[in-house]
Amino acid sequence: MAATAGFVPVATLAEVPPGRLLSVRAPDGEQVVLTNVGGEIGALLDRCSHQEYALSAGEVLDDGTIECVWHGARFDCRTGAVRGLPAVEGVPAYTVRVEGDAILLGPRIPSP
Repeated sequence: MAATAGFVPVATLAEVPPGRLLSVRAPDGEQVVLTNVGGEIGALLDRCSHQEYALSAGEVLDDGTIECVWHGARFDCRTGAVRGLPAVEGVPAYTVRVEGDAILLGPRIPSP
């Protein structure tokens, strides 16, 4: 896997089957959680905004959210927006590209 235009390979599709999570290290050194919701790969900072627990320890729900296992905060797997309390702030999302079987991670998506 080779880097292309600001994107770096971090995993393969086989490592993130539908409904699963995988924690990887971004080029900036941050831990990022990859999500697979119905074949759509997403990437969020791997840290719950409520109490900074690893989101990768949680689970992907059928509605396209990731739930923190510690207190149940929920976030949109694509955007990082809050979808359930006790979190009140979203988590940063990253751009993702899939090329063949490779998952490539790009820069953070600017917050709205």
